[in-house]
Amino acid sequence: MASKVYFWNLRASSKAPFGKRMRSVLKAAKADKMIGEGDLAAVKLHFGEEGVTGFLRPLWVKPILDFIAEAGGKPFLTDASTLYVGQRGEAVSHSMCAARHGWDPLVLGAPVVIADGLRGEFETAVPVKGRHLDEVYIAGAIAEADFLVSVNHFKGHELAGYGGALKNIGMGAASKKGKMQQHFSTGPIINPDNCQACEACLRACKTGALYMDEVTGKVALDPEKCVGCGGCFVACRHGGLAVDWKVGVQDFLERMMEYCKGVFATKRTPCLHVNFVMDVVPDCDCVGFTDAPICPDIGVLVSFDPVAVDQASMDLVSEAPPLYPSQLPFGVTPGQNKFLAIHQHVPEDFGLAYAEELGLGSREYELISL
Repeated sequence: MASKVYFWNLRASSKAPFGKRMRSVLKAAKADKMIGEGDLAAVKLHFGEEGVTGFLRPLWVKPILDFIAEAGGKPFLTDASTLYVGQRGEAVSHSMCAARHGWDPLVLGAPVVIADGLRGEFETAVPVKGRHLDEVYIAGAIAEADFLVSVNHFKGHELAGYGGALKNIGMGAASKKGKMQQHFSTGPIINPDNCQACEACLRACKTGALYMDEVTGKVALDPEKCVGCGGCFVACRHGGLAVDWKVGVQDFLERMMEYCKGVFATKRTPCLHVNFVMDVVPDCDCVGFTDAPICPDIGVLVSFDPVAVDQASMDLVSEAPPLYPSQLPFGVTPGQNKFLAIHQHVPEDFGLAYAEELGLGSREYELISL
């Protein structure tokens, strides 16, 4: 059965400006019917890494927050910490990054809550039945929220091929340990040339997997004891530890979909997904810069089906005319998948077939233009 995806093509007027049109799309999707009085509503989004200029504009998101509040909910803006070293690896720097990018609670009417706590360790273990995982680790505040809205900047991604609702939920809502579990199954790589022997990573390692090698005087790893919590990456200030990206792309995508299943299992009602197919750039908002878009702005898509809303967004991007100069190879034509043209290592279905198999949604959709 085809899922309903509601689409606004960004046309507006003095009588129907941006905020009013956004409210009409949410109303058409009956989003207010899923929000209970007093529900703590997590609005999961990406605040943008330092140096990025293409992240979602806060004022684009404000009508969604207002809509939730009008329906009786209490929205909060949220994301979880990253594995890599940057401005979003722990809650203090992450919150300040959000503030610098305009995510101001006094303007937007919703606070910023970093969902996995101060150092990425606040998590809820959720059982799943998947091809790879039996248990997943979801950022605590997202797991505890009564209602969940994923607000997604639809774009490319250097590993997953594209980023939309499923990427924002599956990877973005995982705790640091959960992100580690999706990306790889071994411990960190040791960079001895960068190790300063400060032992900060040893103090962060709760299982004793890290120790000082008596011969080299540098940190070393006992992989049998490593549980992949990610605490050492936050503790190290010198680049002595690096992520070992050993999981293949297909396995990574399937693990990510299993994490989506775990997130949805924490909710009593379906989650709402809002894709902004605007500033469609080749890479994630994590990379520290924003490259030129690969197609014109297309619109906003809303659905309770994350698979359908991502598939519909993908199809619209494929059909759109290519933009140059950009990362797109010359010769790409409308109808050709632009993300595959750039990220050729990704399977053609981007993991969406496995998402269907897990019961996350359907790639068949009915696009309802408003």
